[in-house]
Amino acid sequence: MTQQKAPSQRTTVKRVPKRANYESETIYQILDEGLVCHVGFVADGQPVVIPTAYGRIDDTLYIHGSPASRMLKTLQQGLDICVTVTLIDGLVLARSAFHHSMNYRSVVVFGKATLVEDTEQKLAALKAFTEHVILGRWEEVRSPNRQELAGTLVLSLPLTEASAKIRTGEPIDDEADYQIPVWAGQIPLKLTAATPINDSRLDSSIELPVYVKKYTRPQKGAA
Repeated sequence: MTQQKAPSQRTTVKRVPKRANYESETIYQILDEGLVCHVGFVADGQPVVIPTAYGRIDDTLYIHGSPASRMLKTLQQGLDICVTVTLIDGLVLARSAFHHSMNYRSVVVFGKATLVEDTEQKLAALKAFTEHVILGRWEEVRSPNRQELAGTLVLSLPLTEASAKIRTGEPIDDEADYQIPVWAGQIPLKLTAATPINDSRLDSSIELPVYVKKYTRPQKGAA
């Protein structure tokens, strides 16, 4: 049975509430398909939004980077942050300029990030980052050494205060506009991979891994 997150005042969708979704599985699917999140916070009275990679383990989101990162150093102070992920599924062309739209799936997360200090948890988070980008890669590459672990800062953010918002379907025109003789409909969009390019120093005997050859993002509705 899908777990339903109780919306907080901050995560309750107010604009077109029928598009809101508070089910954990839906939130996880959107996060797992995305590649980049945007982290919003206030530093020294200045609003800042930073795009960054992320990973998820169960009900926790992880972000990472250099200990010198202004964002990560600031977030360690226990500031409230807002993390967003958006997937664009298509363009929606209406008969009027006003009613053009997009089909999308998005997640908004509020909370406070916590520094990950336990080595095993940190390694698990780094594995989650790698596997989030390309499933199957972690087992083939060299694991981070002690120096690399020390040079990487990892923060965790619980997904307890999160919500999704989704738009699907056709354009919604004013009734009178349906008589306008102009094309209307949807242009589906999806992220696809081009042909992989070998590293210039790659040993010619090394074959292209299946997970590279058939690379794709997790699909909507996948388990």
